[in-house]
Amino acid sequence: MSKEAGETPLMKQFNAIKAKYEGAILLFRVGDFYETFGDDAVIASKVLGITLTKRHNGSANEMALAGFPYHSVDSYLPKLVRAGYRVAICDQLEDPKSVKGIVKRGVTELVTPGVSFNDNVLHVNQNNYLAAIHFGKDSIGLSFLDISTGDFLLTQGDEKYIDKTLQSFAPAEVLFSKQKKTEFAAKFNDKFNTFQLEDWVFQHDYAYEKLTNHFGTNNLKGFGVDNLTEAIVAAGTILYYLAETEHHDVNHISSLSRLEEEKYVWLDKFTIRNLELVYTPYDGGVPLIDILDKTSTPMGARLLRNWMIFPLKEIQPIQERISMVSHFVEKQEFSTEILASVKQIGDLERLISKVAVRRINPRELQQLRKALYQILPIKQLLTKQKLFQKFADQLNPCEYLLNLLTERLSIDPPLLTNQGGIINEGINEELDELRKIAYAGKDYLAQVQKREIENTGISSLKISYNKVFGYYIEVTNSHKDKVPANWIRKQTLVNAERYITEELKIYEEKILTAEDKIFAIEFTLYTEIVNTACEYVQQIQQNARLIATLDVLLSFATVAKLNNYCKPEVNDSEVLNIKAGRHPVIEKQLPHGEEYVPNDIYLDTEKQQIIIITGPNMAGKSALLRQTALIVLMAQIGSFVPADAAKIGIVDKVFTRVGASDNLSKGESTFMVEMTETASILNNLSNRSLILMDEIGRGTSTYDGISIAWSIVEYLHNHPKFAPKTLFATHYHELNQLTENNPRVKNFNVSVKEHGNKVIFMRKLKEGGSEHSFGIHVAQIAGMPNQVLLRAGEIMHHLEKDKIRENPGKKMKTVPQSYQLNIFEPNDPNYIKTKEILKNLDINTISPVEALLKLNEIKLLNN
Repeated sequence: MSKEAGETPLMKQFNAIKAKYEGAILLFRVGDFYETFGDDAVIASKVLGITLTKRHNGSANEMALAGFPYHSVDSYLPKLVRAGYRVAICDQLEDPKSVKGIVKRGVTELVTPGVSFNDNVLHVNQNNYLAAIHFGKDSIGLSFLDISTGDFLLTQGDEKYIDKTLQSFAPAEVLFSKQKKTEFAAKFNDKFNTFQLEDWVFQHDYAYEKLTNHFGTNNLKGFGVDNLTEAIVAAGTILYYLAETEHHDVNHISSLSRLEEEKYVWLDKFTIRNLELVYTPYDGGVPLIDILDKTSTPMGARLLRNWMIFPLKEIQPIQERISMVSHFVEKQEFSTEILASVKQIGDLERLISKVAVRRINPRELQQLRKALYQILPIKQLLTKQKLFQKFADQLNPCEYLLNLLTERLSIDPPLLTNQGGIINEGINEELDELRKIAYAGKDYLAQVQKREIENTGISSLKISYNKVFGYYIEVTNSHKDKVPANWIRKQTLVNAERYITEELKIYEEKILTAEDKIFAIEFTLYTEIVNTACEYVQQIQQNARLIATLDVLLSFATVAKLNNYCKPEVNDSEVLNIKAGRHPVIEKQLPHGEEYVPNDIYLDTEKQQIIIITGPNMAGKSALLRQTALIVLMAQIGSFVPADAAKIGIVDKVFTRVGASDNLSKGESTFMVEMTETASILNNLSNRSLILMDEIGRGTSTYDGISIAWSIVEYLHNHPKFAPKTLFATHYHELNQLTENNPRVKNFNVSVKEHGNKVIFMRKLKEGGSEHSFGIHVAQIAGMPNQVLLRAGEIMHHLEKDKIRENPGKKMKTVPQSYQLNIFEPNDPNYIKTKEILKNLDINTISPVEALLKLNEIKLLNN
């Protein structure tokens, strides 16, 4: 920015503030507009679609300029933040009317992708996490904060665990040290919005002091994190960043929780992606969360999302959740009554956070009152049910605050605190008196107007108001000779004159003074209410957590009834036994009238550890693999499952290797990606793992692929420590021979039915291996040109004839190509019938009409 001697006082002020926030776009309040200057203006004009102009910077230099009305900030701010920019909001700190010269200005908030309370920036159904990473010597520290809810978490571990956790939480912004820029990019790519801080911030003693000062404790032992050295540094970095971004009211961040890896099912980043739990990489795809989310509150939707990426592996809490869902399913009247109250609560979690930082507007405070009003009825309903007694005991109706809000806050308050009408009548005598003066003005003016018409005889006389003259009397020119001598003329119009009187000036002063006093008194009373609400932050946060949990459990019950799910039995065995299981997403996408074909799956560690599933493409092998994992995970988050019955021995890790994709940005082929993901599985096994492998080895040559797949199955079967339950879908029919020497490997196939020249996919799993892939039939269904299909059939015929598979050392003969296609190819299914018709014809005796009829018959046959 230009700092020449000729720059204006306004631009000097701008440059001084901008220098403190160089990495951010500065929204500079000037009157009724937020202005951006220079490079900021160029960015803002592109992102926001606003006009870019130029102004003189008090010198010969021109500066780019772009702005928008201050009241539109909630529309424009989210666009900048979602584009990845940090935005410093610079407001006028003084009333321009009371200041001579330049108005004092300062940054009141620095909004970043990871730090915002703005409803238009935040996603209603998702947490908005700020993350910080600290690279230690032996492990990596990681911390997450959602400032809009107060959730503050930390953990530490190796690179794989941190990478997986980052993907699960999908933070809106990640903080790390400037010196670690290369290391961060190498380990975690550049897919996040990031901000780099100075290295001195990442010191353990500094971070520890930051955290203990914030929580008012001598140490962090009470949070169970005192020994997490690297994680503490990451958490302290987040508190430093909040102060740097002008977020000082952070009392709603009242606890620090350790993300305990050992409590949750291990889902690596490949599995979360492959199973499409909370998002799908495919256009038009439907993630599982879209099926399970029937929540009634935003905080319930956010909690469900967290449950889905962190399934439990401890039996007791899983069984507690399932029992509560079962209760809601069985007790229809009870669940209906609870749901009716839960629906009225809204986003209590974010509302109370806004109270804590004193950014709640009157309408939001009224919503808080409505939410609190529902707590007591819910508590009373839960008290009657023994299973929910713990919830009932922990719910706090906050009766004093509720009564205060009901008594003082207007039923229909305005959005802003300077619009009046926030506080009820009868709360403050002075306020009531001032309102009579300010708001009874129409009646008073009507009386004055009536009186003056009678006194002057001017029937068209009227009293009006504008900002320039205040209250005035307007008289048309035809009656101006009747105007009393004591009226003072203020303005001459084409057809009329405007006058003021001493009486109107005195009344105007009373009204304007009354309005200012009303706003001041209302603001004081409103602030008192907010300050009182601040004393209930932790109690209301507790209520929000409990209501969110009830909301998710009610959602599970709703989905279970809607989709005919069964109650799973989750136990400590090592058996997975699913009867008539279904894919929860696919069954909802089927055309009307078509039913999903269910299948049984049985796996254990002693008799049937590995199932090799063969069968053609499109037969349903991949769907069967995914539905097995989804049923297990649904059970372990506490949901009912799509099956007739399900007994789930606790699974501690789920691995998937399905689908194929290149990672061209890193120079990795499909096969390299496949082998990397498979290696990750084989190196992280446990006895309670569930492994799903689909078409391993297809990215390389046939014999390499068969060899690798064969070896992987043997490794899983013969592992000295673990017997992970495995579903292995493949096209390599040779793998069926593995059952001969590996007793816990079993062959199954997804059955098909051949009808004429067509293949019907039965989608039913049955014992035994399959010997056919039906690849050419699938290509036909896909619309492959007939010429290609016929040539493929010809080649396959030659390959089978030469028994290439049985003689791998034999050199394959070149299959001669028919350059000219015959009318009827030998492999054409209608060829034989046509040949028979022609063979039986006697061309010497057939009449022309009969010949045409036969020709038509052949034509119909080949259409």
